Amino acid sequence: MKPNINKMLKDAQRAQEKMQEEIAALRCAGTSGGGVIRAVCDGNRNLIELTIAPEALEDPDPAMVADLVLAAVNDAQRVVDAEVQKKMSALAGMMGLPPGFGF
Repeated sequence: MKPNINKMLKDAQRAQEKMQEEIAALRCAGTSGGGVIRAVCDGNRNLIELTIAPEALEDPDPAMVADLVLAAVNDAQRVVDAEVQKKMSALAGMMGLPPGFGF
């Protein structure tokens, strides 16, 4: 029996679309300053939430607060990248691609 290439391509396209929806729905948090700053990014690495604990502003050093915010956002984006990589690896596995195959 011949493999149905068209069906395989449609299945792969559906799986990729589903994966893109799952990635867009991701919400990943990162923190800095021992949890004083918390950033949440979506699956597209966009900052969607930022929480600054009151104690971060008690002795306001704008440069320090800015550094903590940047660190928390970068941490959240690293988490997003790791989650996306896991999902893409799973998709590659479902499609029968060899480990490490990138999209």
